Amino acid sequence: MKRYFLLGPTASGKTRVACALAEPLRAEILSMDSMLVYRGMNLGTAKPSADEQAAAPHHLIDLIYPHEEYSVARWLKAADAVEADLVQRGKNALYVGGTNLYLKARTAGLLESPLISEKVRGSVRKEGAAEGGIKALYSELQEVDPDSAERIHPNDAQRIHRAVEMYRATGRPLTALQQEWSSGQALGASAVALAWPREELRGRVARRFEQMLAQGFLDEVRDLCAARGFGPTAGKALGYRQMLAYLEGSCTLDEARDRAVTGTRTYIRRQMTWLRSFPDLQWVEMCDDAGHPRPIAELVAACLATLQSSVTAQSPWEDPQHD
Repeated sequence: MKRYFLLGPTASGKTRVACALAEPLRAEILSMDSMLVYRGMNLGTAKPSADEQAAAPHHLIDLIYPHEEYSVARWLKAADAVEADLVQRGKNALYVGGTNLYLKARTAGLLESPLISEKVRGSVRKEGAAEGGIKALYSELQEVDPDSAERIHPNDAQRIHRAVEMYRATGRPLTALQQEWSSGQALGASAVALAWPREELRGRVARRFEQMLAQGFLDEVRDLCAARGFGPTAGKALGYRQMLAYLEGSCTLDEARDRAVTGTRTYIRRQMTWLRSFPDLQWVEMCDDAGHPRPIAELVAACLATLQSSVTAQSPWEDPQHD
């Protein structure tokens, strides 16, 4: 079995290209997007449509409900199970998505956390269990690791505990440890990323959000709230967080839309910076998405084939009995 990776920032058109790539690569698509695991979160995540999923088999989508929590370890275990099935059926794996942590976990394994003593862990847990304790720990996290605090919901006790424990045990913020694990290392995989001119991508983000609203994104959020609601992670997803703020009455719909578009553009800048840190990642420049994706898919397939020859010897899946 061969592993291929189609990467790129949000709104770069990965889904359309991937669907055109699957057949010539003899591959099935494995989602590498941390928000696509949530059932019912369809429009706001730009989840592949029913037609797209019918055109090419998709995996690792709709695994849990938005009120539940998911981890990269669970995703990696699920991906391993899919790969085992693909091997049995003589298929290849085409990973598609923009979640950086999933990409690094798949290519380099899980981040091994430094050993945290029971004394540190017990102290943090005791403080968190006290009245107002989680709020106090979150305030501490904002001071020592503002990047992690930005990603973690103020009520997500488990993740707050872990980040504070990490800082107290090592004297370094969790963000720095994650960046050390992920920055500047070669992927060692057959991976291509889609790139757009900056202004083109900015425009695509705004147009896509308007399309989401026209298709009923706000109703989708209302329906999910009326069901079991959103957990700490799903509730912070771009677009959903801003629509929830509007429904709660803390901003107007125009303000929510503008914040969602601005937040997505900021996220894309971080994605691009991180992706460009990989020296062996091949980029394909995009300039027109109006036509059929086949020409781009053919170009990507040629790049992947060239890259595959350089990683074959390093991959445990390239045994002839698995190919």
